Amino acid sequence: MNSEAVSALVAKTPSLKAAKAKLEAMEPGAYVVHRSWGFGQIKSYDEAAQKLLIDFKGKKSHAMDPAFCLTTMEVLPANHLLVRKETEPKKIAELISENPAQLVVEALESYPNHAATVIEMEITLAQVVGEEKFKKWWAVAKKAVGKDPRVSVPEKKTECFVLRETPVSAEDEILEQFNTTRSARRRIALAEELIGATAKKDIKADLSSVLKGVADAVKDSNQLDASERLYGAYIRDDLAKYIGSDGAFEPTQASLIANVRDLPAIAEKIPVHFQSRFLDLIKETHPIECRDVLFTLLKTSQGKFTTECINFLVENDHSAELATTLKRWQTEQNLRAPVLLWVVKNRHSKKFAKLLNDLITPRLLSSIFFAIDYEALQASNARRIPLGDILSEDTELISDLLSTADPETARDLANTLMLNQGFEELTKKSLLARFIKIFPKIQSLVAADAESKEEQLLVSKASFERKREEYETIVSKKIPENSKAIATAREHGDLKENSEYKMAKQDQQVLMAQKTNLEKDLGRARITDFKEATVDQVSVGTIVEVKADSGKATRYTILGAWDGDPDNHIISYKTALGAALLGKKPGDTVKVKTGTSEENYSIVSIGRYADTA
Repeated sequence: MNSEAVSALVAKTPSLKAAKAKLEAMEPGAYVVHRSWGFGQIKSYDEAAQKLLIDFKGKKSHAMDPAFCLTTMEVLPANHLLVRKETEPKKIAELISENPAQLVVEALESYPNHAATVIEMEITLAQVVGEEKFKKWWAVAKKAVGKDPRVSVPEKKTECFVLRETPVSAEDEILEQFNTTRSARRRIALAEELIGATAKKDIKADLSSVLKGVADAVKDSNQLDASERLYGAYIRDDLAKYIGSDGAFEPTQASLIANVRDLPAIAEKIPVHFQSRFLDLIKETHPIECRDVLFTLLKTSQGKFTTECINFLVENDHSAELATTLKRWQTEQNLRAPVLLWVVKNRHSKKFAKLLNDLITPRLLSSIFFAIDYEALQASNARRIPLGDILSEDTELISDLLSTADPETARDLANTLMLNQGFEELTKKSLLARFIKIFPKIQSLVAADAESKEEQLLVSKASFERKREEYETIVSKKIPENSKAIATAREHGDLKENSEYKMAKQDQQVLMAQKTNLEKDLGRARITDFKEATVDQVSVGTIVEVKADSGKATRYTILGAWDGDPDNHIISYKTALGAALLGKKPGDTVKVKTGTSEENYSIVSIGRYADTA
């Protein structure tokens, strides 16, 4: 908009006088960002209509009131990245692919005070780089920016990236952050960064104050848990060695792992890159009981620590004991998911062939199903189960494990699969197809399952809710309690002589059978209000009056499969008498056998339960 157009607009609306400079910036050719329409370019100004004509993506020559645009639209400077993407596309594309740190620097140059919050930067850069590529690109770019001495990188998203007037080295920036934070965890992390930053440049800053700060944090801070304190001691000692300090520090790494009972909790949280050193430290501190300690840690290990434990045992000549232990854990149904995951991933490894050959059997598949089912029952949400994922993704795994199975074993395992809580129905069918490929007769399981689903159970809403509550109690309370009881009983020693363990396992079988039966019944149930019943013949939802041979007349209400209440003469249509009466009309006679005696009943009349409810 030229001066004359702006003056005319101000004359019409005097309140716009204070925004005269902003209005004048809305000139043809200027690039803008609108709150609703996004990035665009002003093409012209219609003086007659007093409207700006702006080209937005997907909306050309869009007419807008300049006064309205004052609060909803920003005119971008010529050096803004979104503008330069239009005016210098090759240069911006080159920076995106080859020099992301420089792109961020030039982005900051277009902001007032050369500063922008993380959120502002991410919104702009996402538009420049492209939404699809941005997340992956930004993960790499942030690392490059973090090493650039020209940019101050914020710790939080609400803080700002700042373009420094004077570049600051990476180690100076870390030192500054170290001196300004009171967090023990943050000081340990910064000290580790500082070692890396100075080592790469072969520059040893005065790190004695940093060493003292880390040593004090490890010794005195109550913010650290056992694993964090141990790792802090490791960084402390590494830093002391790096700067040539002869000081003796307390607590030592060895003293922090002196109590073997503390080791499982420490191992659960230590950083991945410290796991190998942690195992070496255990060997140095507990040379006599090291092997037993490592087996205890392996039993409760997670993720990469499982691999580290196994490699450490093998490298320290404990392969034979490891093979024996894994087979024992399998027999005791004590192989946990992380170890099972490692076994199946390494089953073709030449390095571990002797260790794993005897484990790759149908029994291992049973252990896998048990672990998946257990994890699904313990999960409070729909989280992924890695062991279930690999069973689905590794198309050769089931055939490898069933290579020595007989048809009966394979059928039992297929049944176990179909009842497993860790798989969706489609996944079960896909996995079952792999069983059928090896043992075609298992196809009958599918047919039997389909047949059982066809036979529906008619039930009332109230009885369905009671049955569902019974199922929920078993799944959410009784089975978890039983799992804890089994785990507790295992800790009491020899399982062959452990009566508590045997009783808990028997309870487990009963609970799992109840759970399976309830699942089948609930899956077949069809809730009804019994209003479909008629008085023409006896059906579910009718009240029928019958007269026995003895002359005694009785009225029975025939309801759903789970609605029986004999004391009130309410019977299920699945009982002998209920089934015999179905389909009969007034005047008909039925013979019902009860135990060793038979009795005839004549149907006197039929009514509808729905009319009395």
